[in-house]
Amino acid sequence: MSTLSNSRYHHGNLRQALLEAALVILAKEGEAGLGLRDLARAVGVSPAAPYRHFDSRAALLEALAVTGFQRFTARMEAVAASEPDNPLAAMGKTYVVFALQNPNLFRLMFSPQLKKAARPGLAMAADAAFDTLRRVVSDSSAEGRIKALSAWAKVHGLAVLLLDGQIAIGAGEDTEALIAEIISSL
Repeated sequence: MSTLSNSRYHHGNLRQALLEAALVILAKEGEAGLGLRDLARAVGVSPAAPYRHFDSRAALLEALAVTGFQRFTARMEAVAASEPDNPLAAMGKTYVVFALQNPNLFRLMFSPQLKKAARPGLAMAADAAFDTLRRVVSDSSAEGRIKALSAWAKVHGLAVLLLDGQIAIGAGEDTEALIAEIISSL
């Protein structure tokens, strides 16, 4: 093992180092490229070391999805705090841009294999993201929930269509301007 790897492990930051390395692998290779033994090798620790923090590959995937939702929520809260003229549209653009910048993480966050009902930490992180949107709607009634769900469905659909290449982006076309125009009616 390298000295750098040993210093990461011994200063108590192994879990974070594993998550950061897993995020890099996820971005490059997708979920299929993630394995705890390969991750241990990437960080320079023994094959058993990741199991002290993640008891299974599923636990690692859940932790990555939670990290994704936390980063996503932080971006959404920053947009809301900036008090844009149209907060829903600004948050919608942020949502879609996050998805385009982090396609594999975004897909993992919303993967049907990670059922929130069985994963309280994931449910809490996902709910925090939705609550940010709901606060912008400023309505805790059933009608406010429907408005927030409607906005979410629109931007999520747009994000997935763009990720799947179902919306063609022309040569020289400004993707962010297109996104802003599409969601301006939120």
